[in-house]
Amino acid sequence: MPNEEGRILLAGERSSQDGKSISNRVLLSLPDQEFELWRPFLNFQVLPRHLSLHEPGSRQESVFFPNSGLISLVVATKEGKTVEVGVVGSEGLVGIAALVGLTRSPHRAIVQIEGDGLRLSVDDYRSRLSSGPHLQHIASFHAVIQGTQAAQSAACNRFHPVEQRLARWLLVMQDRVDNSCLHVTHDFLASMLGTDRPSISLAAGILQKKGTIEYPRGAVRIINRKRLEATACECYAVMQQFNGPIGLR
Repeated sequence: MPNEEGRILLAGERSSQDGKSISNRVLLSLPDQEFELWRPFLNFQVLPRHLSLHEPGSRQESVFFPNSGLISLVVATKEGKTVEVGVVGSEGLVGIAALVGLTRSPHRAIVQIEGDGLRLSVDDYRSRLSSGPHLQHIASFHAVIQGTQAAQSAACNRFHPVEQRLARWLLVMQDRVDNSCLHVTHDFLASMLGTDRPSISLAAGILQKKGTIEYPRGAVRIINRKRLEATACECYAVMQQFNGPIGLR
């Protein structure tokens, strides 16, 4: 969705009220007039690693538009087990449920890789919704995308071996942070993929022997992306079809 001049803006071509550069592609895709409507209500926020933006069942007070970093959407059980059902980077937004009428968060949203972004209160959004229909249209589009991610993740976790799932997850992660070195631990990977640490360590060892990754302490470095893509299950290609905000795909 280009702006009113028919041009899709690039990162840094817009800024918040306090002068912070905007890289979020949803905000960059809004028409100029509508962006100016939301701009006074967009508050810059640092997103440190492991910060919880929403908890399951909690009232959603804010919507977040990441400029950088990565946020995981996670399902958590009463037993404390977790599994990732979606990821959001600078291409999307977190808190879609509130934008499409729900008051409670269905997932935990946790910052996986630190970054920053813009926060919009749900009250400000709802009070000005009639004057800003493009954002609601994009939010509805992303609600479908996140539902597709969740469904594909469920199928992937059920049918594909850990090695393929890990390869898929690393590719999805790199696509959003644009960095070959991903600062995640095996424990965290196990939590996101719904498995245990030994299984992740075994899968990572297989990928390392194939020459696709190496893992210095506290990180995973992708050294051969083509081989990693060849190892990943078909779920990566399916998810890539829906990557990016409406009008930018």
